[in-house]
Amino acid sequence: MNIITLSVLSLAMSTDAFAASITKGSTLKNPRVLSAIKLGLLFGCIEAIAPIVGWLIGSAGADYVEAFDHWIAFVLLVGLGVHMLLESRKEDDDDEEELEPNTKRSFIATLLTAVGTSIDAMTVGISLAFMKVNIYLAAAMIGLATTIMVTIGALLGNVMSGWVGKKAEAIGGVALIFIGCGILYSHTVT
Repeated sequence: MNIITLSVLSLAMSTDAFAASITKGSTLKNPRVLSAIKLGLLFGCIEAIAPIVGWLIGSAGADYVEAFDHWIAFVLLVGLGVHMLLESRKEDDDDEEELEPNTKRSFIATLLTAVGTSIDAMTVGISLAFMKVNIYLAAAMIGLATTIMVTIGALLGNVMSGWVGKKAEAIGGVALIFIGCGILYSHTVT
């Protein structure tokens, strides 16, 4: 997997966290840069750990499925991409409470949101175990992209919450579908 593909993958992995950060940012009356950076770092660290966990899980079984590993990567990435596309079409029906930055309850809610948005990165980590990729580089790129995107999303949440969040998730879903198809194509043509 080349650096361009890893960059696209990293951006795709950060889109759901970006959408969540816009929602979180929209609940703040005056989002501060330091608060946005802390939120970005929290999401970015969790998002960087998730593909490593997935990679470890996938590596445990990689020897057994080497003959059809590209199909597994294809199904996981395309399935996740389709899921992200479907999620981007859903209406938000949960009422978001206003965040109180210093309360334990809001931190736990934010932490759970970060973990929830990192599940897709763990799934990608599983599929990366079947390819020749430096998982630590991939995880670092995913974490960095997520940190930057979440920081920007939190700062711009007041302005952008109504029209960007779901579109970003849809774009990420399409990117994953293309990456999955590219992996399948490269393994079946050669």
